[in-house]
Amino acid sequence: QVQLLETGGGLVQAGGSLRLSCTTSGRTFYTQDMGWFRQVPGKDREFVAATNWRGEYTTYSDSVKGRFTMSRDNAKNTVYLQMDSLKPEDTAVYYCAVARYQSQPRGPAYTRVEDFSYWGQGTQVTVSS
Repeated sequence: QVQLLETGGGLVQAGGSLRLSCTTSGRTFYTQDMGWFRQVPGKDREFVAATNWRGEYTTYSDSVKGRFTMSRDNAKNTVYLQMDSLKPEDTAVYYCAVARYQSQPRGPAYTRVEDFSYWGQGTQVTVSS
């Protein structure tokens, strides 16, 4: 059974940092993109970042570009999201996900919700002003 487990969420003041981790189990996803998304109540799930299987091509949403950094360690079946200079509008439940398809040979990483098939349960990030 495939499982994705996100950890690292919490409460932080504006300007602070958090590091999210997502570890997969049940099978490996060395050849597939992995992504981070977030969602607030009443809104659609929103793309945050995604990276291809080797971490060579990473795409960020405009709202987090320059503040968030995504990385992956295939040996540990884990992806990370380093979030710096956090803002109150970053408050959301953050989900990691695995793409349905193998990574494209020359990128870019997939970014649409429908391109991802396995999802974690989410971790809450709250940024206070």
